[in-house]
Amino acid sequence: MQNTDVVVIGAGVAGLTAAMIAAGQGVSTLVIEQLAPGGQIATIESIQNFPGFPDGIAGYELGPLLQQQAEAAGAMVQLDTVSAITVEGSNYRLVCAGEEIVARAVIIAAGSALRKLGIPGEVEFTGRGVSHCAACDGPLFKGQVAVVIGGGDSAFDEALVLAGYASEIMLIHRGSSPSARPSAIAQLAALPHVRILADAEIVAIEGDKTVTGVSIRSGAETERNPCRAVFIYTGLEPRSSIVKEIVRLDADGHIVTDPMMRASRPGLFAAGDIRAGSVNLLAAVAGDAATAAISAVRYLRAEHENKNIDREGNDFGVAERSRRASGH
Repeated sequence: MQNTDVVVIGAGVAGLTAAMIAAGQGVSTLVIEQLAPGGQIATIESIQNFPGFPDGIAGYELGPLLQQQAEAAGAMVQLDTVSAITVEGSNYRLVCAGEEIVARAVIIAAGSALRKLGIPGEVEFTGRGVSHCAACDGPLFKGQVAVVIGGGDSAFDEALVLAGYASEIMLIHRGSSPSARPSAIAQLAALPHVRILADAEIVAIEGDKTVTGVSIRSGAETERNPCRAVFIYTGLEPRSSIVKEIVRLDADGHIVTDPMMRASRPGLFAAGDIRAGSVNLLAAVAGDAATAAISAVRYLRAEHENKNIDREGNDFGVAERSRRASGH
């Protein structure tokens, strides 16, 4: 069993930033990641909205850079999966696939999982024409017709990557207008082999051994369109199930925090898009993570001071200690 001051769950931008700040403050910090450093951004070809990279940076480059910074500050990164968190007094026990871990504070930066469409063919053809990574799988469909589903930044950014390979792209979103940033919309709309369909949705993905087409519903009409690939970017679901019994979540499953990133149970903090109210921009995520780390360090120091007072037999209670410290 491992013991540490802070465990950070997730090694995306939020997790690695939090680890860098916490470790830099001198507390023992362990990051647990089930896949690879970078999290969701690891598959993104070009990130355009992270400060310091005017020409953009690939997610698979940014992730390792953040890991280097966190480790240089003293954090340790461990590949493992957390299946449960239980409360043990003022500590937290993390049940992992490997060794169990006991931590005095936990920063949850586990991010989100890709939301499924829940339509016929989605699961059956995953890896056989259905994908979530244009940078990874786009070259496989060079000269082919591809469909991109979604109206946000991810959908438009990935469609721009895919446009370098596919002969034709249909981008389909359910709303009357996409929510992606205007510059990405304009850039994609200017490409002659891209068609953007609003107020439409995919109701089925069809094929035999691989994808051969999709059924698109628009209004009362449903039409089959041939294609060889379907790239899905329809939003994210927070990976908060491991804490749903011990902290407050909002209706969508995001962890509710105060402005200092403190969850409803002392010693638990959240950062990134798993947090209720996150604006889902990487720069904001990094700022939230820094706040969570500082809050966790302050919590640990306050807990340490309280234990010292308790050992001296002078536990006057929080209000009384505050009054005495202020000299009133």
